[in-house]
Amino acid sequence: MKDYGPTVLRIFVGVIFVMHLYQQLFVFTPAGVAGYMEKVAKLPAPTVVAWVVMIIGGVGGIMLIVGLWTRVAAAANVVHMVGALVTVKLPQGFLLKGIIVDAAAGRAMHAGYEFELLLLGACVTLILTGGGALAITRDQ
Repeated sequence: MKDYGPTVLRIFVGVIFVMHLYQQLFVFTPAGVAGYMEKVAKLPAPTVVAWVVMIIGGVGGIMLIVGLWTRVAAAANVVHMVGALVTVKLPQGFLLKGIIVDAAAGRAMHAGYEFELLLLGACVTLILTGGGALAITRDQ
């Protein structure tokens, strides 16, 4: 049964990343995500960064769900989560403080970094364990 632990973890983490892509595309919109990257994260080339983040999270999430190159997908999302922590989340503190209001106006994600830290730990775990049972590529 120990091979099913990583399977459950990668599917749940993959679903979270895919659902965040959905939110970024259809709720915040790519322009809203870019606005957030510019106003809150103060990143250069915010449109490019927004699309890179959305692609890494979305494609990486799909790869995790099906178990395709799990370690590669998890590693890409480690970079994604470290970026989120360093650029935005650490100064906000550890615990949730508010709700998502308006990404484009820079009033989004007034939250702590506990969620990103959990996803970071889950992705590091998947790098260490691989995809587990039922993965397309059993990268041991």
